[in-house]
Amino acid sequence: MPLAELRVLVSGAGVAGPALAYWLAHYGADATVVEIAPALRASGFAVDFRGPTHLGVLEKMGVLEELRAVQTHGGAMRSVDEHGELIFELPAEFAGGDIEVYRRDLSRVLYERGADRVEYLFGDAIAALTETADGVRVDFSRGASRTFDLVVGADGLHSAVRRLAFGPEQRYVRHLGYYLAGWDMPNDLGVDTTPRQYNVPGRMASVAADQQDPARAGAFVVFASPPLRHDWRELDQQKAAITDAFTGLGWHVPRLLDGLRQAPELYFDSISRVSAPNWVSGRVALLGDAAWGVTLGGMGVGTGLVGAYVLAGELAAAGGEHRAAFAAYERRMRPYAGRWQRGASPGKFLAPSTSLGLWTRNSLFRTRLVRKMLISSTKVLATDQALPDYPACTDYAAA
Repeated sequence: MPLAELRVLVSGAGVAGPALAYWLAHYGADATVVEIAPALRASGFAVDFRGPTHLGVLEKMGVLEELRAVQTHGGAMRSVDEHGELIFELPAEFAGGDIEVYRRDLSRVLYERGADRVEYLFGDAIAALTETADGVRVDFSRGASRTFDLVVGADGLHSAVRRLAFGPEQRYVRHLGYYLAGWDMPNDLGVDTTPRQYNVPGRMASVAADQQDPARAGAFVVFASPPLRHDWRELDQQKAAITDAFTGLGWHVPRLLDGLRQAPELYFDSISRVSAPNWVSGRVALLGDAAWGVTLGGMGVGTGLVGAYVLAGELAAAGGEHRAAFAAYERRMRPYAGRWQRGASPGKFLAPSTSLGLWTRNSLFRTRLVRKMLISSTKVLATDQALPDYPACTDYAAA
């Protein structure tokens, strides 16, 4: 047990956090995950994995076949006009990768994989971090203060750990000119499971039936906007921003806005890019979107799982010596994660802001060559044959 008695706090129970906690426990660490939500989130979009690196990590975790059993078998993505007539279609290989699953299923599977040996603190958050010579004192918003050997921020684009340990969010997060949102609603439109998206300049609306419950549908919108100055975390204000952006559009948009008004929860965020010159500071490290995130289209889920595997593996290889392990983790992951940092804003692809931009995109994606290039480029970027094999140890779940 190379990490026996090492106490690690992970902030965030989305994807990268539970994956890291599993690997830490696998190597013998005392892992705790704190999550501000009261339970695992039940919303979110479908996410996909591509290539042998992503699938290799899932297989090493022992969850690959379980995820295959709940995959959505995502099909093509179709762009349509106001009358529902096809403009272009992106094939299933681009839209769904090698395996596509709902984020809610992925979170559940990762949580269950380590729940018997990982402590989860739901409905709480980190309020303050104070590093000492031999640990990090953590003050929680609700629970009593505790001391850990290491703290990892896997808490997303708006990471509280990054803010507390590295500095204000505006130093690291660049708004890319768009917002996105998604919500569930009754499928009274009778749509099937193939996503159809409708565009006007600067706005895109999409809807498809839930793969697991055809009586339900998922709405997804993207719209161009400067940074919103109100408290965008407030549900009513989120709904108001979406309604203002999409009122007056045709196609299925009026019905989607009706569903929005009734939705009890909503995924809403800016499309932004994180640029952090350092992912480690003393006994604190960043993982996933907190370190290298690009909202939507940045393969953040797969890259986060790879990062969790590498971070825990480097800690195990170093026998828990965090300085050497953190440095090795950053050396390995920066080139891999950085591949996704160089692309254009996903918003410009999904919702070009001008009529000319929209016409150009539609014309390009009607061509077979461009579609083929999209598929091959995403798989190449997601693959890294140099994924290390870390020293094996007895998994104490079976010990």
